[in-house]
Amino acid sequence: MTGLPAVAAAFALHAVIPALPAMTLAVVLGLLAANFPGSGTWVAGRARPGLDFSGKHLMRAGIVVLGLKVSVPEVLGLGWTSLLLIAAVVLASFAGTYGISRLFRLPREASLLIATGFSICGASAIGAMAAVRRIRHVDTVLPVALVTLCGTLAIGVLPLLTHPLRLSPEVFGAWTGASVHDVGQVVATAQTAGTSALAIAVVVKLTRVILLAPMVAAAGLQQRFVSRKASRKRSGDAAAGLVSGDGAFPPLVPLFVLGFLAMVVLRSTGWLSPGWLDVGNAVQELLLGMALFGLGSAVRIRTLLHTGSRALLAALASWFLIAVLGLGAALLMIPS
Repeated sequence: MTGLPAVAAAFALHAVIPALPAMTLAVVLGLLAANFPGSGTWVAGRARPGLDFSGKHLMRAGIVVLGLKVSVPEVLGLGWTSLLLIAAVVLASFAGTYGISRLFRLPREASLLIATGFSICGASAIGAMAAVRRIRHVDTVLPVALVTLCGTLAIGVLPLLTHPLRLSPEVFGAWTGASVHDVGQVVATAQTAGTSALAIAVVVKLTRVILLAPMVAAAGLQQRFVSRKASRKRSGDAAAGLVSGDGAFPPLVPLFVLGFLAMVVLRSTGWLSPGWLDVGNAVQELLLGMALFGLGSAVRIRTLLHTGSRALLAALASWFLIAVLGLGAALLMIPS
């Protein structure tokens, strides 16, 4: 399968350097493959259909299996105050990132994808939102590159702030879970402060992940309303002989999001043994790794440098905003 050797290389590098998440390495390897003269020809030509398939369809399959990471009892164990704080951070992060992106004159679709990825769960959320809003696969490339870059930045920066800010391991873990984008990046960041930090970071992060479903459902509802309105206009124009009246409404909630929720329910029942959960985790990382390699392989550095400067500044400003919001929520969740 296209990209499988590169994903294997990403896992191998992660095994050697655990601080580098395998998913981040998959994106980077895809980017390198697209921009070296020899491999770039292969990526842009014969391999492109397979890589595009990975970036679109394997991403959706990976999102479904991602649901096996989320246990509703563990999430509820945080308490309602913490849950409300996390939801508030997600909503404020989404609105703030969207506003910042528009302030930097980024297109609406790019702003929507960047806001979704930064506020919920990185590239997985970007893929889900792009599907429900019917945004072209190629338009997800820049948001994925930005969320990967800023998540990697968090791995290096946040641990350096632990001592200056005098954060306990538990507060640092909650901060990491509330503000770092991808699950793998959360693990890589939080584990620097020990097991207690890692435990709370993962639960807080997965609470953000479960908000993917209602966020995407709301976007689907809004898109359906817009499509219905446009369809009525087309029908009127068709009656006047101007255009064809054909049109299809997008699904309110895509099947892969329903699959994600089904996997959350299955995990929450406690029926699956740790062995099966380990298998699910391996499958999910393989699927998302191949999807992210496919997305990374669509990035051309020259084009990114030429067109992405405003997007990069918007992403860095959003990253700072979310870090501040996450820190505030962590301090409220776990008083010193």
